[in-house]
Amino acid sequence: MEQWSVGGYTFGSEKDAEIAREEEKKITYLEARMNYKDPESVLQVYKKILENRLFVTPIGHEYLVKLQNFLVESKGISKEQIPKIPLFSVYSAKGLEEPKKSRKRIEGKKGPNIKRQLKISIALNFLFVCMLIAMFIVALNADNPNILNYKSALENRYAEWEQELKEREAAVKLKERELKINIQERE
Repeated sequence: MEQWSVGGYTFGSEKDAEIAREEEKKITYLEARMNYKDPESVLQVYKKILENRLFVTPIGHEYLVKLQNFLVESKGISKEQIPKIPLFSVYSAKGLEEPKKSRKRIEGKKGPNIKRQLKISIALNFLFVCMLIAMFIVALNADNPNILNYKSALENRYAEWEQELKEREAAVKLKERELKINIQERE
């Protein structure tokens, strides 16, 4: 966890800490080239940073606040010219609160319907189980091989072929004997 700490903040992942380290490098680069004697150029750099979403971690936001405070205190730039710092994260659980309220309203209005819906749900589940059992029975008794009965179907097919071959072989041997007997009688 210590390796995920950057600039007094501990981040939740190595990737976030790496982004914060990159932002520190960008801040160092900008500070080396920033002309604080010309507030108008600082304002242009500030706007460009916001436009390009250059900073997304608290490290970068601290720097943006520093620039914003400098611009507010400097003469010649009005507060209306200084854009607010946009945050692209949500910090409240407001989205979680609304469903709780709506659930209470639904339960209050549809109390008797819930029992009816439960009965319907149970009946449908029973119907689905019956259909599933019927499907297995049909699959097991089907003539075509499927995943449930392929072994026995293949064994039966090979047994039939073997029986047919034995019958044909016996018929061929019978004909051969008859032919030998006919040949011997003629001689």
